Formats: sequence, C-alpha cells, structure tokens
Amino acid sequence: MNSGPVLTIAGSDSGGGAGLQQDLKVFTVLGSYGSSVVTALTAQNTIGVHAVDPVDPDFVGKQLDAVLEDIRPTAIKTGMLANAEIVEIVADRLGRHINKDTILVVDPVMVSKNGHRLLEQDAVDVLRTRLLPLADVFTPNIPEAEVLLGQRIQTLDEMRRGATDLLKIADCPSVILKGGHLRNQDPVDVLAREEGVLEITGTRVPTRHTHGTGCTFSAALLVFLARGLGIVNAAQKAKEFVTRAIRGAVPVGKGIGPTNPLSVIEDNIARYPVIEALEKAWKRLLPLPCRSLVPEVQMNLGYALPWASSVQDVAAFPGRIVGLEEGVARIRGPAYGVSSHVARIILTAMGHDRGYRSAMNIRYDLGYLKRAQDLGYSVAEFSRKDEPEKVKFKEGSTLVWGVKRAIEGAGMVPDIVHDAGDIGKEPIIRVLGHDPLEVVDKALRLAGFS
Repeated sequence: MNSGPVLTIAGSDSGGGAGLQQDLKVFTVLGSYGSSVVTALTAQNTIGVHAVDPVDPDFVGKQLDAVLEDIRPTAIKTGMLANAEIVEIVADRLGRHINKDTILVVDPVMVSKNGHRLLEQDAVDVLRTRLLPLADVFTPNIPEAEVLLGQRIQTLDEMRRGATDLLKIADCPSVILKGGHLRNQDPVDVLAREEGVLEITGTRVPTRHTHGTGCTFSAALLVFLARGLGIVNAAQKAKEFVTRAIRGAVPVGKGIGPTNPLSVIEDNIARYPVIEALEKAWKRLLPLPCRSLVPEVQMNLGYALPWASSVQDVAAFPGRIVGLEEGVARIRGPAYGVSSHVARIILTAMGHDRGYRSAMNIRYDLGYLKRAQDLGYSVAEFSRKDEPEKVKFKEGSTLVWGVKRAIEGAGMVPDIVHDAGDIGKEPIIRVLGHDPLEVVDKALRLAGFS
C-alpha cells in the first residue's frame, strides 16, 4: 500500500550516509515520495564530522511552510535540528500545519558516532517541552537516552527502565530505545507504550560500517507507520530493514562506511537472474556424459543473492542433481531455500569474500585434484579428524567449520575445497566461484572436458 508523501526535517550529510540523504534513499527504496527540509549543512565523511553550519531558522520555517502548505505529507520525521531556535521553528510550524492523522517520528540526533555534538545543550529542553508532545514515536539511542535521563544505561534491564522513564518525559504515545550500543550481545530495541514494554530482538552484523543506522531505522519506521502498520509491526519491520542495510553496508572511504538501503532491493532485483543463471549452468551440464562428477550423495549447484544471509537466500536444485546413464538429471528446476548443504558452503565463502556466490559438490577423485593443480586452481583442504567434538554433534555445523578452516588456512576463498571424509562420511570436492557458469566450467575441466 502506498504511504503517501513523507517528509524529513534533517541535516545534510556531505558524505551521503546519514541525514536527509539517507532518509530520502530509504523513502525511495520503500516506495514513498520523499520531500526534505534542510536544517544544517555538515562537512563530514566516513572519518567524522568536521564542521556544522546550521541553516537560518527563518529559512527553515520558509521551507516548512512551502512543503506543508502544498505537498501536505502524511508522515514526518525529524532528525538533526542543531539548535534551540530551529527546534522552536519546527515545533511551531508542525503545530500549525499538521492534523491528528499526520504521523510524526522524532529522532533526536544529538551526537555523531565520533562524538561531535549535533544538538546544542540548550536545545534539549526545547525538544522535550515543545516537540516531543507532538510526536507519535520518539527514537533515541542509548547515548541520547543517557543525556536525557542523566544516567548510564549498560544492561537490558536498565534499557527497560530507561524506556519507561523516557515515555513519561516525552509525553508521547511510544518510545523506542535503540540498543545497538550495548556491547557483547545482539542488539535489542525496547518499545515502551502505555500498554507496557516490549523487546524487539535482532542479529548483530559483524561490521564497523554502521554510519546512518539511526536515520535508516527512523526513516523506515516512518514509512511503515504511514502504510497503516501498528507500532509493534512497524518497529519490527524497521529493525529487519536496518539489519539488511547494515549487512549490505558500503565500505567507502577510510573510516566508518554507511549502511546501504539499496542492498535491500538489490536482492529483490536479483531473484530471477539468479534462477536464470542456474538454468544456463544446468544446460551446460545436460548434454555432456559427466556422470563421473556425481558423488554417492548426489550433486547440487547453488547460487546466492548478492546480500544473502540465510539458506532462504540461496537457490539450488530440489532433490539434487543425480547421475542418469552417462549423464545427469534433475528432479525439478532451481528454487530458493531447497539445499541447506550447498547454501552453507556458499554463505561461509561469502563471509570471507562476498563475490563468491556459487558452489557445487562433486565426486572426490585424486585425478581431479591433480588436474586442478595443473590448471592453476587454488586448492584448500580440511580434515574431519580435526573437527572439535562440539561441532560434530551440532546439525549442519561440520561444513561451516570445515570450509571456514580451509579458507582461513588458504588466506583466501580457493577454487577448490576438499576433504577425505571420515567414518560414515563420503570424501567430497567442492568447487567455488562467482557464478554458476564459472563453477560448472571449473568442474567440467577437472573431469577432462575442455
């Protein structure tokens, strides 16, 4: 459902990773028309904020009048407001122009990641007394909550109490206290409402490239609320969105790179091309007498979406590829989430080099390994005898452990990862590559097909 036009009132990030630039990216990716009011210009990059120049408050007011009188956004978010005068102007114009059906999300944006103050101290009281009572949702992170509450927040219990206290201070229907700053655990956001407190869990992505996460979250939350989702569902979907954007973060510059909202749609755009590439690779195998490639456990070929994070993001052949007479046959065409075996190989490889999105398991043959060396392929091996006991008894963990060990030993993602098996475990060669055609061609060369 179209959310109608939405508005961000925020600062400009010259590095493009946060502020109104990031808000507009999120709005576009989620299918909403975005307008913007600029409150401050910043000179910043991935290393930090080097200078801030607030926009004249009177001009902020003129921007607001122009947008609110004509475009009439159905949902509005505030980000960096810089100083008390701008907060006053924003609160005044919103109080004049918006009605009870207009959604307002306030993201306080008080301090940058490198500690640069983005909201002057005297503006905090004005934010609390003038703007927050107009809001539907208030979305501080832990450092911002600590400033507002005057106390440290270091545990989940303290987050729960903090979110409840902020609800009283903000005098608005909902507060979402974002928990990304809590160390040594997966991030948990705490949603506080009159009905009580709810925890919204997520998965921590192992990356330092998290610039713009707060803007990404609040912008996504705004769109989902504008679509008519309730606060709980909207908050959950916004957290899922920002997690995917962090996973697809862009490692530009020398410092902390920005989250990447576009990665969310890159996977959607790639869904059909991934299937199509597997079909083309299958047609390469089909006419050839290549049964010699098929191991006893049969064979499969997989291809992952660009930002794959689970088995459901990897396409392969249901029922595997089986030997038939001198060649191979398949049960059905490729589909997503049908082979946890090949998916785990690919996801492990992508954890080291995201370009390696395809893999295939083939029969273990010393002749193949010798030919791999002759062809100049990189080859890595792991031994199941070295497998830790705790890994052996955890379903699906052997492959992850083994492939990871081989990659780390090689210092790169190799063309070939193999193991000589163990009691009850067939020896296998795994061929890795950037796409299915590359993988199939490597495998065919191993088997003597030019």
